[in-house]
Amino acid sequence: MAGVRITYRKLKKKFKVYLTVNWFATWYFNLKMFPFSVARKLPVFFYGSVRFSNLNGEFIIDAPIRKGMIGFGQAYEKTTRHIGIAEIALEGKILCKGTVQFGKDYFIYVANGAVLELGEMAGMASLGKIICTHKVKFNTYARVGSECQIIDTDFHQMINTVTNEKYPISKAISIGAYNYVGRWSSIMKGTVTPNYCTVASNSLCNKDYTSLGENTLIGGIPAKLLKENISRDWEGERAMMEQSLNLKL
Repeated sequence: MAGVRITYRKLKKKFKVYLTVNWFATWYFNLKMFPFSVARKLPVFFYGSVRFSNLNGEFIIDAPIRKGMIGFGQAYEKTTRHIGIAEIALEGKILCKGTVQFGKDYFIYVANGAVLELGEMAGMASLGKIICTHKVKFNTYARVGSECQIIDTDFHQMINTVTNEKYPISKAISIGAYNYVGRWSSIMKGTVTPNYCTVASNSLCNKDYTSLGENTLIGGIPAKLLKENISRDWEGERAMMEQSLNLKL
């Protein structure tokens, strides 16, 4: 009897997930971005409405293919409703190294020639924004909270008004492995964080922080070292995260 109940709960969960999938967007995207042998496995799921303003780029999965392993608009937070503003503009390349999740109402822009790399169990919560004109990398278990923005460009050319020197417009971003970026934070061009780094909510990161070492808490505007020998309890949360995020569909 216990086995029957477990099976029933698994089927019920799977059915609930399937009801939330945007099947038109899911099939369209997979057929557009992959050869049919991969597309028919539906590795990328879309939940809720989404606008594909550009899909002329590449979407590459460098990992064993599994149904629903990458989720856009995935409901893994406390909020349950979409406001319907999700948008993807893919002119460059998105490279996924494994299971990846984005929360609801995201905006992702990858410019022509740019690369957005997403490591195993990388993710970004609801209302997140990524603007990638050069390179943005989420390493393994790089997790970004809701309403954050990751922008590797100034958009407009800045100059030194004395020397007329032109400053670089774009610079690569790398979010270290096992990082957690708190809500309302801005990760700007040139940001590099060490592994096992936590970024406090409402922070502005804009430089290389790797000299601070691992297991650090940074925060502020601009961010600076706040505390050493501190980390999110990744091992304590791993089973819960993998059960709720790495859907077995």
